[in-house]
Amino acid sequence: MNLDYQALGKRIRSYRKTNHMTQAQLGEKASVEPSNISHIERGATKVSLPTLVKIANSLKVSLDDLLYDSVEKNRHISIEEIDRILFDCSDKELKALAEILKTAKGSLRDFL
Repeated sequence: MNLDYQALGKRIRSYRKTNHMTQAQLGEKASVEPSNISHIERGATKVSLPTLVKIANSLKVSLDDLLYDSVEKNRHISIEEIDRILFDCSDKELKALAEILKTAKGSLRDFL
């Protein structure tokens, strides 16, 4: 199996921006040169497991979050994420969200 380094880099960039961090700030926090963060985010270089762990910890995300499309058995990750989102919803909110999901699922399947 091959790792999609470009997809990995895009996710790292997305999480970095969500955390309002610059490449320099992430590099400093993860003990990685900012230029290497740039290369990783562009998918121009392979990233070692220790570096990936430092980046994940710095971004406060799991390796599953970063490697989602490269992990074959990842359905549980999505289910757990949905569970966290729905945990504090009222019955009314759950019903509304279920309808939204049904509609979105239908649209997605039509699109694909």
